[in-house]
Amino acid sequence: MNKEVVRKVLVEKGLKVTPQRLVVINTLNEIQNHPTAEKIIEYIKKNHPNIAVGTIYRTLETFVENGIIKKVKTEKDVMRYDVVTDHHHHLYCNECDYIENYFDDELDQLLMDYFKSKKLPEFNIREINLQIVGSYNPHKQKQG
Repeated sequence: MNKEVVRKVLVEKGLKVTPQRLVVINTLNEIQNHPTAEKIIEYIKKNHPNIAVGTIYRTLETFVENGIIKKVKTEKDVMRYDVVTDHHHHLYCNECDYIENYFDDELDQLLMDYFKSKKLPEFNIREINLQIVGSYNPHKQKQG
């Protein structure tokens, strides 16, 4: 996302455009691959040592609450952040902790049709998110 798109997204969500928020969202876009809060903090501290850790955590939560980013929990119970907010699933390598976005409209339709046929009483499905756990074969050393 370029700076103008980032500013526009923040304004559309009713958020003030602050230097700290810009740094956090730019960091998420630069790091990619679903970083942990710790990785985000480490990256920001190298380039912007004056931004407080608490500010980074609050900014991440604000972004999640406003739908700018999403939280992704790994099989190892680690919280990661995803800048891709379009509907998708995840391929998670439990050997190297790598997460890859997986888009599949056919799978989405299959899942929706399946649950529609089950007629779950008093439960309305808004979204179905899968985390498909496995490993790369042959295993590729990817960075998580």
